[in-house]
Amino acid sequence: MRSLLPILTVLLVIVGIWWLAVAPMNVRPALDQVERSGVEVMPAGSVERRDVSVWRLMLDNRTHLAVAYDLQRPRLPTPTQVGQELWKTTGAMVLKGRAWSKRSLIYHGWITLQSTFWGFFLGTSLGILGAVAIVYSRVADMSLMPWAIISQTVPIVALAPMIIVLSNQVGIEGRGVPKAIISAYLCYFPVLVSMVKGLRSPALSELDLLKTYNASGLQSFLLLRLPASVPYLFTALKVGIAAALVGTIVGELPTGAISGLGARILIGDQFGTPLAIWSALFCAAVVAGALVTLLDVAQRVTLRRMGFQS
Repeated sequence: MRSLLPILTVLLVIVGIWWLAVAPMNVRPALDQVERSGVEVMPAGSVERRDVSVWRLMLDNRTHLAVAYDLQRPRLPTPTQVGQELWKTTGAMVLKGRAWSKRSLIYHGWITLQSTFWGFFLGTSLGILGAVAIVYSRVADMSLMPWAIISQTVPIVALAPMIIVLSNQVGIEGRGVPKAIISAYLCYFPVLVSMVKGLRSPALSELDLLKTYNASGLQSFLLLRLPASVPYLFTALKVGIAAALVGTIVGELPTGAISGLGARILIGDQFGTPLAIWSALFCAAVVAGALVTLLDVAQRVTLRRMGFQS
């Protein structure tokens, strides 16, 4: 309860700010809707209201503010509207036996998760291998690490179309592989940096002790460096899995995909359905939170079995 109370407090504050922001965001389309129904608003005419601040419009039309919280296509939906849309595209679909319908976020979430897992596996593998090379090779340390840092300065939105074009040029068919590559691009860097820190965490006295026992380099790696890096690895994995999910969603946007959470966001934007966008965003947040939680549980179990103090 001690850890749950601060989380709930922050959540309530966020929801409260969100709810208060709905009125100023939606007041203009709300007044347009009220005016079309024949009710008088101040000032009359959407053209005249363009130069009036939203705060003035809210003050002069206080009796119509409730409409801003009940629009079919709001600029900013209420938490209730997003929750209803989430239920309609997840829980209600399950109850109807249509969980894998193309209208279900469960189906689209699974499509996104597949590429996320492949990208996470690829990015994690590259990050660990790169970290080992950097720790054991000065040449790799002087060359690989600067390029790894520089690579993160390239915006993923700009890089994603390039990866897709190159994938098509080399004959890679399908959208799954480019999405996995984009996902791995965002995932490998935190793993690389954390593993370098973890592999270098043993003290010189510990390394010298193994040398006195005539331990080989491989034994030093397996018995000392690798176990010492496990806490750092799990920290990186929790960051990396969330980054991999973001990379997959970004990768779905320029591919013209019709399935996946990124595709739902893009389709919602094209057809002017904000609720579809917000429900997909919240679904992605829930999925990311679940994945990070699973890794956190795995970290606690693994470190406890290894004898680390919690």
